[in-house]
Amino acid sequence: MPNGSQIAPNAEAPSAPRRIVLVGYPGAQSLDLIGPLEVFSMSNHLGEAKVYDIVLASPQGGEILCNSGVRLGGAVALEELSGEIDTLLVAGGHWPSVQMACDGEVPAWLCAHHERVRRIGSVCSGSFILAASGLLDHRRATTHWAFSDEFRAFRPAVQLEVDAIFVADPPFFTSAGVTSGIDLCLSLVEADQGSQLALAVARNLVLFLRRAGGQTQYSHALRLQAGASGRLRELIAEWSGNPVGDLSLPNMASRAAMSERTFSRVFKKETGMSPAAFVEAARVDRAKALLEVSDWPLARVAERAGFGGLSGLHRGFQRRLGVTPNEYRARFGRLK
Repeated sequence: MPNGSQIAPNAEAPSAPRRIVLVGYPGAQSLDLIGPLEVFSMSNHLGEAKVYDIVLASPQGGEILCNSGVRLGGAVALEELSGEIDTLLVAGGHWPSVQMACDGEVPAWLCAHHERVRRIGSVCSGSFILAASGLLDHRRATTHWAFSDEFRAFRPAVQLEVDAIFVADPPFFTSAGVTSGIDLCLSLVEADQGSQLALAVARNLVLFLRRAGGQTQYSHALRLQAGASGRLRELIAEWSGNPVGDLSLPNMASRAAMSERTFSRVFKKETGMSPAAFVEAARVDRAKALLEVSDWPLARVAERAGFGGLSGLHRGFQRRLGVTPNEYRARFGRLK
């Protein structure tokens, strides 16, 4: 299991609203800015009082032209930011824009002013800009999975965790691709204001479930479908969506119109995984989802995930994740 991240709650809440600074630049991903903005803004609306003062910032201030063509106005120039900052998040963006930003004002500003920021983080490829400052060296971090190779080459001193939704290595907090910035911000809200407000925000934003740091960015099914072709891709999607059925080797080979030997060889060649390993991974993925959103007994989870019983569920979790189902639920189960 990836080395996940737990964001510790603050012992005391400040009397004044916490100042949140969201940093963009020309070509920034609009959702990397708007997603966190909505989480913190919704916290103000749903909380008992205003708990966050949200500031949009950029190197030059004024308007930010995002990669989607959306224009965000009212940004404060970085050099005009004064005083203490509770949390600063750097957005990701269009790859050429990120590369330009790595050589621009943001990394230099972070180097000069990081000591007056309590928490510094990034969303998606914004991790490159944060890493360019040197502040992430010898720290744990994550980024969008598609840029993992580029990140390792760009800053090998950073301990990259490719699979994580977000990574907390205080005072630094990095999140993975695009919407994972919302997951990170929900966890920051939970640490600041408690689980009830964080869950209320998640419900209001109609998020299907709360993902925590340490969960994988994408499922085995998506990865395998990307490598498979034609009929096999369709079957992988079907079997992943319903891992409860008969997924014995004879039945799977028959559905693919192949002999068992040919099916095993083709499946392994196209996916890098044996059919048996795929079945177990699909069932573990289903069990993980059930553990995250339900209070069902483990026996029911095992049944609904396609395992023959509790022993199969436990073996799958130990082999795939290195934890028991109960340990997984304790860490990633729904907020109470």
